[in-house]
Amino acid sequence: MSSQTETPSVELSIEAAIATDASTRFSFERTLLSHERTQMAWVRTATSLITFGFTLYKFFQFEIGSSVQPRTHQVIGPREFAMVMIAIGLIALILATIQNQQYRQRLRKHHLKVPLSLSSVVGALISFLGLLALLAAIFRW
Repeated sequence: MSSQTETPSVELSIEAAIATDASTRFSFERTLLSHERTQMAWVRTATSLITFGFTLYKFFQFEIGSSVQPRTHQVIGPREFAMVMIAIGLIALILATIQNQQYRQRLRKHHLKVPLSLSSVVGALISFLGLLALLAAIFRW
């Protein structure tokens, strides 16, 4: 009779261990996905800033080019404002990418296998395009 009472407790502990392992794995997945969502939110925000700044630059470049009367000198013109917006978008994207990499390093310290971050790859591509937009505004392309 005592052997029957021991067997269920062993089975329960194995089931509990399996459930804990699955729970830990799913917790890790949720944490990883939350970092990815945060990174993608920063990518969207930076993309909006970069594209809005570049659009302003091109719009006012066209507007000023078609104007017959010269503009008065302003402290900050549309070109400078556009460059500031593009720069803010690039800085935000760089800082968000650094933060995401720090989160991933912390997960790796716990001996967890962390896959490649696709949001960081997208962020790098957007950074490259943002850098081109900033250079276009600086050199008046």
